[in-house]
Amino acid sequence: SMYSGNQYFLFRFKRLRDIRLVYAPPRDLGNYGGDIDNWIWPRHTCDFSFLRAYVSPQNEGNSYHSDNVPYEPKSVMKISLDGFKDNDFSFVMGYPGRTYRNYTLSELKLDLDNMRRNITLRQDLIAFLEQAGKDNREVEIKYAGTIKGLNNGLKNFQGKLEGMQRAGILGKKEQQEKEFLTWVNKSPEQSEKYADILEKIDSFMEKYRKFSHKNDIFNQLASSRSSSALLSQAITIIRTTQERQKPDMEREPRFQERNLPYIRQQIELAERSYDLDTDRALLKHYLKNMKDYPADQIPLVLQDLLTQKSEKELNEYVDKLYLETILASSDERLKLIDMTPEQVLPSKDPFLIFANELEKEMKELREESKAINQERADLKKIYLEAFLEMNEGKIAPDANSTIRFTYGVIDGYIPRDAVYYKSQTTLKGVIEKETGEFPFHVPEKLKKLFASRDFGPYIDKELQDIPVCFLNTTNVTGGNSGSPTLNAKGEQTGIIFDMTYESVTGDYYVIPELQRTISVDIRYVLFVTEKFSEATHVILSLIHI
Repeated sequence: SMYSGNQYFLFRFKRLRDIRLVYAPPRDLGNYGGDIDNWIWPRHTCDFSFLRAYVSPQNEGNSYHSDNVPYEPKSVMKISLDGFKDNDFSFVMGYPGRTYRNYTLSELKLDLDNMRRNITLRQDLIAFLEQAGKDNREVEIKYAGTIKGLNNGLKNFQGKLEGMQRAGILGKKEQQEKEFLTWVNKSPEQSEKYADILEKIDSFMEKYRKFSHKNDIFNQLASSRSSSALLSQAITIIRTTQERQKPDMEREPRFQERNLPYIRQQIELAERSYDLDTDRALLKHYLKNMKDYPADQIPLVLQDLLTQKSEKELNEYVDKLYLETILASSDERLKLIDMTPEQVLPSKDPFLIFANELEKEMKELREESKAINQERADLKKIYLEAFLEMNEGKIAPDANSTIRFTYGVIDGYIPRDAVYYKSQTTLKGVIEKETGEFPFHVPEKLKKLFASRDFGPYIDKELQDIPVCFLNTTNVTGGNSGSPTLNAKGEQTGIIFDMTYESVTGDYYVIPELQRTISVDIRYVLFVTEKFSEATHVILSLIHI
């Protein structure tokens, strides 16, 4: 669906199931700069990996099998080592996740409120998990990915709020709606069809706000990232056993047969990303915070515990969940998802009982969500029909995880008064940032390569250095990471992995002079692969292609 149902497109995919990691750089390079440099320019991160897809000898996308062979696509992209200069044309083909540029003012205001609440939640979770891993290296490692993800979103939300305030985006949206109403009132036909649509959307969003807050609370409670990994696993088990009783095409997409291997993998490998004692402490922490929520937004299964019981009783309740459950074992969890609900639900396992009661309410919320989101989509369909008519069809549909084309030029930018950022960084900048400790630790071998200027064919003749990252004016968002950046000939020059801090407002409103995409230069990718890691077999396979 595009433009809230004003247009529909059919996409067809070939699913490749056997994907194998060939090579990835060490963390010191692949995550150089860490959370400190995240969303920030100048950037010096060598963010890439090589993967290979395997298929059956008949070229079918099968799961892993020893007889599988490397996939041979009908066409491949060429790699360019020729470099580029400012104002050279570039473009991106990729799969951006979601944008909200066609939101009304009232929709934008709700999202801004949700961002503020999300910032507070993420800051609390990050502080809790960092403290938990402070004196425990194993815990620190297990939650490193979670903390990285929380920090990533936190910085993104902060950048959006700062950018919108600085650019006066609420005022721009307000002006946009005034211009829309002026256009609507230019003719009786337009006025009859569209005069009250913004008012209807504003009224609807007041109702949607309350539902949205409650829905967020339930989803956060059920999320392994913000609450308990074990509770999240229990809910997955309950839902999987229920969905598996339906014909495959009637199930929620996540639980169709094609996705069950992924669910099993998540269950089997879950212990890699959580520690049982920390998980228990996190659930206690989250439930104590829920005591401050409005009573009508607290799940019924927790009403008595959170409104009537003491903190001591809450701790005892959570301890009982963890002491008496079998879900700490991945083997037991894998057995359960192959059972029927009738086999699972008579269980005396307190976690499964808790998850089942919570899931009953979440199922009702999902049904309510379908209805209320359809109501919202129906209103937005009318608004966007008018907006398309007003702009003669010349507005881009919001990103929705389908393939998109975006083009621009290589260019730096001015983030604030008296500051200009060039469009390229170099290996010299990597060395300059070095502190000796992660996230700014430079491996000795890379220092030696730089000192000896052993750059091979990857040197940029203008820079007389290895190019590391670069900027262009393409328009991307979350989901585009890994998309190829190409030159005017369609040759790959880089790999997208980020936007600048000043660009994140582009999810809602594009400011062209600040909108920049960050790519790792393909020459740095190949230099690290060949010269630093001596993975010449990977380079030779690329040349062979």
